[in-house]
Amino acid sequence: MIRFFAAHPTAANILMLLFIVIGLVSLPQIHRETLPKINQYQLDIVVPYPGASAENVEQKICLSLESALDGISFLEEKHCVARQNVGQMTVKMFEQGDFEQFNTDVRNAIDTIDDFPVQVEQWTINERGRTQDVVSVAVTTHEALNGSNNGLSRVELKALAEQVKVTLLRHPDIPIVEINDFSKHQLRVTASQDVLQQYGMSLQTLSQRLTAQNIELPLGVLETSEADTQIRIKDERRSAEQLADVVVSTGSQGNHVRIADLGQVSDTFERDEKQIFFNGAPAAIITIKKNTNEDSLRVLHATEAVLAKLQASLPSGVHLTLTNDNTSLVKDRINLLITNAWQGLLLVFFVMWLFFSFKYAFWVVMGLPVSFLASFFLMMHLGISINMLSMVALLLALGILMDDAIVIAESIGSHIEKGLKVQDAVLQGTKVVLPGVCSSFVTTLCIFVGLIFIEGNLGQILKVIPIVLISVITVSLIEAFFILPNHLSHALQSKSKDGKWAQRVGAIRARFEAKFTHWNQQILHLNHVLIRYRYLVFGAVIATFLLSLSMLISGVLKFTAFPDIDGDVLQARLLMPNGTPLVKTQQTMQKIEQALARTNAKLSEQEDGELVIASTVVYGQNPDYQDQGANLAYISVDLLSAEQRNTHLQAFSDLWRKELGDVPEALSLSFKEPKLGPQGRAVDIRLQSDDIEQLSRAAYELKNWLKGYPGVQNITDDLRPGKPEFTLTLKPDALVTGITSADIAQQLRPAFQGSKLSDIHVGLENYEVTVKLAAQSMDEYGDFDNFLIIHPKSQVAIPLAALVNIEQTRGLAVINRVNNMPTVSVFADIDSELNTASAVVKDVEKRWLSELTSRYPEMTYSIEGEVKNAGITQSSMRRAMLLGMIGIFLLLALQFQSYIEPLIVMVSIPLAMIGVVWGHFIMGINFSMPSLMGFISLAGIVVNDSILLVQFVKSRVKEGFSVHDAAAQASHDRFRAVVLTSVTTIAGMTPLLFETSLQAQILIPLATSIVFGILASTCLVLLVLPCLYSILEDFGVAKPYHSHHGIDSGDALNEHELGGNVKA
Repeated sequence: MIRFFAAHPTAANILMLLFIVIGLVSLPQIHRETLPKINQYQLDIVVPYPGASAENVEQKICLSLESALDGISFLEEKHCVARQNVGQMTVKMFEQGDFEQFNTDVRNAIDTIDDFPVQVEQWTINERGRTQDVVSVAVTTHEALNGSNNGLSRVELKALAEQVKVTLLRHPDIPIVEINDFSKHQLRVTASQDVLQQYGMSLQTLSQRLTAQNIELPLGVLETSEADTQIRIKDERRSAEQLADVVVSTGSQGNHVRIADLGQVSDTFERDEKQIFFNGAPAAIITIKKNTNEDSLRVLHATEAVLAKLQASLPSGVHLTLTNDNTSLVKDRINLLITNAWQGLLLVFFVMWLFFSFKYAFWVVMGLPVSFLASFFLMMHLGISINMLSMVALLLALGILMDDAIVIAESIGSHIEKGLKVQDAVLQGTKVVLPGVCSSFVTTLCIFVGLIFIEGNLGQILKVIPIVLISVITVSLIEAFFILPNHLSHALQSKSKDGKWAQRVGAIRARFEAKFTHWNQQILHLNHVLIRYRYLVFGAVIATFLLSLSMLISGVLKFTAFPDIDGDVLQARLLMPNGTPLVKTQQTMQKIEQALARTNAKLSEQEDGELVIASTVVYGQNPDYQDQGANLAYISVDLLSAEQRNTHLQAFSDLWRKELGDVPEALSLSFKEPKLGPQGRAVDIRLQSDDIEQLSRAAYELKNWLKGYPGVQNITDDLRPGKPEFTLTLKPDALVTGITSADIAQQLRPAFQGSKLSDIHVGLENYEVTVKLAAQSMDEYGDFDNFLIIHPKSQVAIPLAALVNIEQTRGLAVINRVNNMPTVSVFADIDSELNTASAVVKDVEKRWLSELTSRYPEMTYSIEGEVKNAGITQSSMRRAMLLGMIGIFLLLALQFQSYIEPLIVMVSIPLAMIGVVWGHFIMGINFSMPSLMGFISLAGIVVNDSILLVQFVKSRVKEGFSVHDAAAQASHDRFRAVVLTSVTTIAGMTPLLFETSLQAQILIPLATSIVFGILASTCLVLLVLPCLYSILEDFGVAKPYHSHHGIDSGDALNEHELGGNVKA
C-alpha cells in the first residue's frame, strides 16, 4: 500500500482531496458551544402543594418520595427541598447506570405513591441540563425607557411577550422560547367577608355557584334522520368583565346578585411580587434556549433576524433588546483559538523551514490542516462539538502530529544521502520507520484512551481533549504513510530556482545549519562531562523533582479545580427576612441600584464608554435560594465584553460593595457571576443531623469561622426562618356545636389560599379562574380572630377564636433533606487572587470539622462542590495515567525484551513534572485540572523521544561503542529530531501561552504544562537519560547489547545531518 500511494501519480492527491471534502462537509454540521455538554444524570421531581408550609411539605411530600425511591438501581443521591407550596426532589444517578432505565424506574416508583394529600397538584419530572440558555430578549416600552409612567401594564407586557414568543418559535432554528418571571395568569375574584355575610353566603358557596355557571362542555350528538347535530353548552366567561356579570344569587326583592356586587374581578398574576425592570422600565424577559445538540450561534443569528423584522412591525413605543447573550463567550473563545491556531501553524512552518527546504517543509506541515479537516468528520459522528476544549486539543495536536512527519522526513532524507534514487529512498525511508512510528502511535493511545473514561463533571469536559487527539492522530497516521511520501517525492524531484531570493534564503539556512551543527557538537561534549558526574547529575534532578512536588503539596503553588475567567454579567442577590413586604425590598434594591450608578460612573472613566450596558432588576426570586417571595430580589448587570474593558469583575464587585456600604436590614447580600462552572460551588460543606436546632447552631458557627479566611466571601447557608405562622387546634367545646376541624379548614383554605375553579384558554395564554378573600378583610391580627365560620347546617356565623386555639409560631422557609436526613449546607465563594477552595476547605476540615463530632456526636459532614468534583476527576485521571503507563511498560517490555529499558524510557514522564511546576510558578498561575491534563498529555510526546534515544544507544553499542560513549553519541545523533519535535510543539502552543485575552485564562494552564513540560523533558531526554543509562550499566542492570527482534528504527535514523541538506 505504501509503495502504491508513493508511486501512483494521483492516488495520494485523491485521498488528500477526500479528507478535505469530508472535513469541509462535516464542519458546518458540528454545533458550536463554549464548553462540552455535561451529562448531569439528574432528574428534578416537582410536586406542587398549594398553601402548605415547608414543614407540611417535608412530612407529606418529601418523606413519601424518599420511601418510594428507596432501592432504585444506581441511585447515587436524593435531595428533597421542602418549601412553601412545593416540594422538589432531585435524584442523581451513578455514571455507570442506564439513564433511560433510571428515568423509567423513578417515574414508576412515584406512580405507586398513594398517600399524597388531596390538595397536591399534578407532579412533573424533568431531566436536568437538557437545555442551555442562549440569549434573552427584554420587551419594554419606549415611553417607560424615557421616564414616562405611561408604559404598558404587566398584563399587556405579558400579552405582547406571548406574541413575540410565537413569532420566534416559527423560525426552524429557534427550538425553545420561554417567558420568564411571570407567575400564573389569573382571573381572580376577590370578595369581602362583610359583603358575603350581607347576602348570606360564604366564600365556599360563592365558589360552588360560580363553577356551576362558568362551564363549556360537549353534551353529545342529536341523531335525526336528516343529520347528526352536536350539542354543546358554552357558558364559559373569558374576561374579567364577563365574569363580573355572572349571576350567583337572588336578592330579597328578586333582584339578581352578580359577582360585581360581591367583590372585584381582576386580570392579574398569582404572585404580585414577581416583577422585572429593564434599565428602570417595567419589562418582560423572554429567554431563548437550545437543546444540548444544537448550535448556539445559529440560534442567536436566527433570533436576531426574527427580532429585526418583528421590531419594524411593532408600535413605535415598544422596544426589543437583546440581553444576557451567552454566545458572546462562544464567539470570543472560538475566534481566540482560531487566531492562536494559525499563528501556531505559521511558527511551526518557520521552524520546519529552518531545518528543511521550503517545499519539503511545506508538504510536511500541510499534513496538519489535512488531518484536522478529516478529524472533523470523526468529531461529527462522535458527537463532539466545536468548543474551547476541542479547539485546544487541535492546538495540542500540532506538536504530536509533527513528531511522526519529522521522523518520516528525516528517514527519507537519510536514504537520499546514501545515494538511493528518489522513489527508492521514499519507499525505503518510509517502510523502515513504519514499526517505530506505529509503536509511538500505540504508546500515545495507551495514555489518551484511559483519559476518555475520567469521571465527574470536570472529567466530562476534559475528556474531549483525548477523544479529539485520538481522532486526529489516527487520521494523521494515514496521512503520514499514504499521502506525505508521495508529496515529499515530488518535492525532492523538483528543481528549485537559483534567484537572488533563493540565494539569500539559502545563505540564512546555511548559517543556521552551521550554528546548529556547532550546538550539536557542544551537546556531545556536555554529555561526556555529565556522564562523568552522572550520580551528581541524577541526584540533582531527583532533588529538583522532590522540591517541585513539595511546592504542590505545601501550597506554595496553589491548586484550584478550574481557572477563574471573567464573564460579562455580574449580579447582586438580595435576601430580606421572610415576611418582608415588597415595598421594603424595593427600597433596599433602590439603594443597590444607586450604588451601581456611582460605581459605573467612577469605573467608566477608565473605559472608552459606559461600562454598564444594561441592568435587569427581578423581584420575587433569587438564584441563590430555591424559593419565591417578596423578600427576594436580584439585579443582573450586563457589562462591556471582557475583551473590551479594562476592569476585572472582582474589582467592579469590590467597588460596588464599597459604594453600597452596610445593609443591616438584609439577611444576605452577595455579588457574583450568575453561573457556576462545571466544578460547582467553591466552598460547599454539608452538615447532617436529625436535630434541626443543632444544625442551625453548627451552620452559624461554621459561617463565623469561614469569615476568618482571606478571600472568602458571599458566605451563606440554605436554612432560613420562615414567615410567622398561626397554628390552629380545635377547642373541645367546638365539637358540641357540630363543627369539625375539616369544616374550618374547608372555609379558611379558600379564603386565604384561594380556590382554583377552572382553567381557560384566552388567545395564546392559559388562565386560572380563582376565588379569594379580599386582602383588606384581614389587615390586622384581630381580624383573623374574628373571621366568621359559617355553620354547615344552621348557616350561623361563629367567630374563629370561639372555635380554635390560635398559637403564633415561626417555622422554616426551606428544609433540605439529603439521602433521608435533614441537611444544612454552608456555601462560600473564593477570590482566587487571595485564596483557593482546596486550601480553605482543607484547613476547615483539619481545624473545625474535626472537632464537630465532639461537640455534636450525632452530626456528620461531607465536602461537596468544587473540592469533591475535583477529587473525583483527579482520582480517575490518576487511575487512567497509571493504566496508560502500565500499557506503555508492557508494550516496551515486548519491544525491548527487557524490564529495565522500559523504565529508562518512562522515567522522563514523572520527571517532566519539574517543568510543569516551575512553569506555573514562573507564569504566576495556579495549578488546576487543565494543568494536570496537559501534564498527562506530555507522556505521549516524551515517551516517543525516549524510545528512539534508547534505540540509538543499543545501535551504537552494536557498532562497538562503550555504553558511556554510546549514550553520549545517541544524544548527539537524536539532537536534531528531539529539538525539532519539541520546538514545533512549543511553537504551536506559544501564541496561546502568551495570550493576554481574559478568555484564554482557562487554557493557559494547559499550555503552560505542555510548553514548560516539553522544555524540561527535552533536557531530560538529551542530558539526563544518558546519565541514567550509564548508572544502570554500572550496576550491570542495563544490557544494551542484548540481541532481540523488537522494533528498531535506530538503523534508519542515525544520519542526523540530513535535515538541513534536503533540497527541493
